Amino acid sequence: MLAVYFDQPGGPENLYLKEVAKPSPGEGEVLLRVAASALNRADLLQRQGRYAPPPGASSILGLEASGHVAELGPGCHGHWKVGDLAMALLSGGGQAQYVTVPEELLLPIPAGLTLPQAAAIPEAWLTAFQLLHLLGNIQAGDSVLIHAGSSGVGTAAIQLTRMAGAIPLVTAGSQYKLQMAEKLGAAAGFNYKEEDFSEATLKFTKGAGVNLILDCIGGSYWEKNVNCLALDGRWVLYGLMGGADVNGPLFSKLRLKRGSLITSLLRSRDKKYKEMLVKAFTEQILPHFSTEGPQRLMPVLDRVYPVTEIQEAHEYMEANKNVGKIVLELPQ
Repeated sequence: MLAVYFDQPGGPENLYLKEVAKPSPGEGEVLLRVAASALNRADLLQRQGRYAPPPGASSILGLEASGHVAELGPGCHGHWKVGDLAMALLSGGGQAQYVTVPEELLLPIPAGLTLPQAAAIPEAWLTAFQLLHLLGNIQAGDSVLIHAGSSGVGTAAIQLTRMAGAIPLVTAGSQYKLQMAEKLGAAAGFNYKEEDFSEATLKFTKGAGVNLILDCIGGSYWEKNVNCLALDGRWVLYGLMGGADVNGPLFSKLRLKRGSLITSLLRSRDKKYKEMLVKAFTEQILPHFSTEGPQRLMPVLDRVYPVTEIQEAHEYMEANKNVGKIVLELPQ
C-alpha cells in the first residue's frame, strides 16, 4: 500500500509517498480501506521529531480517517461487516491506503456526509467533546473561551458549546476567521493580534470572566487566561503552541480565582478510555450530524488535497491559514 513517509525529522519537504506492507487486522481489529484522512497539529509535530507516537502505535502519520471496512480480524463481535462505511479514531497510521483499527474505535458515518467530511470528525470532534463534557464539565449558561476558534477542534467546540446551552467566545488571528467562527455560533470573537483578549472577554462578561477556557496555546497565554477566568472557573490545557514555559506567579493568581487547571492528551489514552469516549459521542452527538434544523452539526472543511500533495498540505497548516480541517484523499 502507499503511505505518507519521512526518513528523518524536518520540514514538509521531507514527506513523500512510499510503498509499505499492508497491515493485517489482529484480535478484535478491523482493516479499513482509507478514502480520506484529516491533518492534525500532531502530524506536524511528529514530522518535526517533537511528538513520538505512543508505544505500539503505527509510526505513519494520521489520527483520523474514513473509508470502507475491508476485512474483519479474529474475535470481532459482528458490529461491522465488509463494505461498511466507517470513520475511525486512530493513534497513528491514517495517512495510508489501509489502517487497522480496534472495532470499538470505529464510528458510523452520518447520513448525508461525504467521506472527506467524515474524515474531519473523529480526532477533532472527540477532542472537543472530551474537553467540554468529560474534563470541562460544561453547564448550560456557562461562558466558554475557545482559543484557536477557527481550528478543527475550535470549530467543533463552538458548535458543541451552543448545543450544551452555553455561550462560546473565541480568539483567532484574523477578521475572516472571527467572522467564520461567528457564523458557526460564536457569541463574540477577539483578534489576539489586535487586542487584549483577556480585557475584551471581561468586558463581554461584564467583569465576571469565563467559566471554562479551552486552551491549545499554553505558556504565552497563562496570565491572560487567569485574568479572565471566573471564580471557580475551569481552564483545560490541551496544547502548547505558545510554549511550555511559565514565568511568574501562576499558582497564586490561579488560587485567588479558586481556578482548576486541567490538562489533557487524547492520543496516549488507553483503549478502554477511548472506547468509552467513542461510545458516548456516538450516542449523544453523532445523530445531530444527520438531523436537519438549527442544531445540526457540521464538520468544517477548509481544503481537500490529494495525498500526493502532502507537502503543500503541511505547509498550508503551518502557515495557520486554515479555517476548519485540512483533509487528504487517498487513491482508491
